[in-house]
Amino acid sequence: MRIGIPRESRPGETLVAATPKTAAQLAALGYDVVVEQGAGAAADQPDSAFIEAGIDIGTSTEVWSSDVVVKVNAPTDDEIGLLRRGATVVALLAPARSPELVEKLGAAGVTALAMDAVPRISRAQSMDVLSSMANVAGYRAVIEAAHEFGRLFTGQVTAAGKVPPARVFVVGAGVAGLAAIGAAGSLGAIVRAFDVRPEVAEQVESMGAQFVTVDMEQEVSSDGYAKEMTAEQEAATAAMYDEEARAADIVITTALIPGRPAPLLVTADTVAAMQPGSVVVDMAAANGGNVAATVKDERVVTDNGVTVLGYTDLAGRLAAQTSQLYGTNIVNLLKLLTPEKDGQLTLDMDDVIQRGISVTRDGEVMWPPPPVQVSAAPTAEQTAVLPVEKAPTAPPDPRRRAYAVGLAAVVFLALATLSPAYFLPSLTVFVLAVVIGFYVIGNVHHALHTPLMSVTNAISGIIVVGAILQAPIDQPVVQVIAGVAILLASINVFGGFMVTRRMLNMFQKG
Repeated sequence: MRIGIPRESRPGETLVAATPKTAAQLAALGYDVVVEQGAGAAADQPDSAFIEAGIDIGTSTEVWSSDVVVKVNAPTDDEIGLLRRGATVVALLAPARSPELVEKLGAAGVTALAMDAVPRISRAQSMDVLSSMANVAGYRAVIEAAHEFGRLFTGQVTAAGKVPPARVFVVGAGVAGLAAIGAAGSLGAIVRAFDVRPEVAEQVESMGAQFVTVDMEQEVSSDGYAKEMTAEQEAATAAMYDEEARAADIVITTALIPGRPAPLLVTADTVAAMQPGSVVVDMAAANGGNVAATVKDERVVTDNGVTVLGYTDLAGRLAAQTSQLYGTNIVNLLKLLTPEKDGQLTLDMDDVIQRGISVTRDGEVMWPPPPVQVSAAPTAEQTAVLPVEKAPTAPPDPRRRAYAVGLAAVVFLALATLSPAYFLPSLTVFVLAVVIGFYVIGNVHHALHTPLMSVTNAISGIIVVGAILQAPIDQPVVQVIAGVAILLASINVFGGFMVTRRMLNMFQKG
């Protein structure tokens, strides 16, 4: 079968569905790959690079007559007319918002696969185009905001005075929101974030940002996406949005609801109350926007000097990187659809991923797919086995605790009386070493565990102090145990710093 990679017809589009690297990977699956002339020029992927990778360059007619057509944006009416019956088209189709497109694809007798309908399950992460593009877009949103802000993000103390850090407020902690949080934090800003899904609070805090809480009922997500808020939730969050936006220098909104217009979160009154020079980046502009002042694909400056960016091509502003990521997602999908690596695309409707992305199949409309349970929250079947009513448990008898403590004291006293003289000092040192080591590691913030893992391992070698104190005792058993402890702790200490040195070398030039 032949895969065609056409040039995108959407005005201003910079992306291409395949790079020379990913096109070669498609060819390795047994497909003949042809790329339309000039398709990758705007993404810094010249025709010569495809030719060097062994990929053919063809005309528009050759590409659109292929068995499989892979592109970024949904095909236009004219492009649907170029597809032959029985062909397969793979693109970002947004089937939930484009019922008329689904009907036209069905009428054309083609198989349409929506890359933006990949279910959010672990096995499908390598094909999740929305996450790939949102990651780039979130990063680019911060870069655009920094350019418009015109001031430093990081705080500084200089001879000319003190410069406070910028305050960034991110609405939505999905892939785009987390990418924005990471980029803003790396630039030195104070970052605060909010999401209606309470389960993402730990992710926000692990990236060094502060999670803003609101006194309201928040439901754990069942599909990985935020849901539309109730009237009570909207009322509870409205005041918070107003307060946070007024205090922020940069506001980045990413709130989207699958298949519905974006919710309005930042009102015109809030924008009017923001400080002059503040910047708002509305990443939901394509779906109507989260901010009242947003104009799709335009830069708006309000009367009070607030800049509102409604760009919908944030990922396309890093075209080479985004095209590579999109192409890799396509390769991973085609690997799933070509199990024999023989260049023959096969669809298995029993596979949850393939069924989830199938919009039409040989002209038959397959949308919408059956729901997929992706949340770790317990399902109704799981909770049904729990007893509905449970008899109240009697409170613990405080006398039992007193008896247990007394018994432990008697046993300890007996051991202290009958044991050798070195027992109590050795036990005391052991207990202190364990307690000190526990608190030294326990007080390291969890966000630092990954980058400082080797150093924290070295710090945990505090136990070596206890072992050294026990070594002089004239008891063979104690000396052997102390020697083993010193050896293991020393390996931990020196090994930790060796690993740290290797990590630091990774960031040195040359």
